[in-house]
Amino acid sequence: MGDESGHGQAAHRLATVAAVRARLAADRADTLAQAAALGRDFDAIVDANALVAVDDEHDPEGASTAFERAHVAALMARAREHLEELDRAVERLERGEYGQCEHCGEAIPPERLEIRPAATTCVRCARHGS
Repeated sequence: MGDESGHGQAAHRLATVAAVRARLAADRADTLAQAAALGRDFDAIVDANALVAVDDEHDPEGASTAFERAHVAALMARAREHLEELDRAVERLERGEYGQCEHCGEAIPPERLEIRPAATTCVRCARHGS
């Protein structure tokens, strides 16, 4: 009977790992799609500005164009950071450390991981800025 219980736990763990891996892969695919769309937006802004002589200092549209370009660039950088976070989450999953707070070692609540699959801290440590 002990073997069946151990086998059942191992099967549950494999199913859980597979579900987490699928959730991380889906988040990664969404983030890659977002990054690609942002890249197209950025290219469109640059291309549109290349067609006109833009003097950011004196052109009333120049400031908003510069802001828009900077905003899209910041969103692209955040998407790249999120991809790195997801890659590190997969590494933690492979090491068997996924779902453990990096600061206190306690389990990260499943609800938090559902919302933020790449989370590295429990709610308490996140609140305290640990």
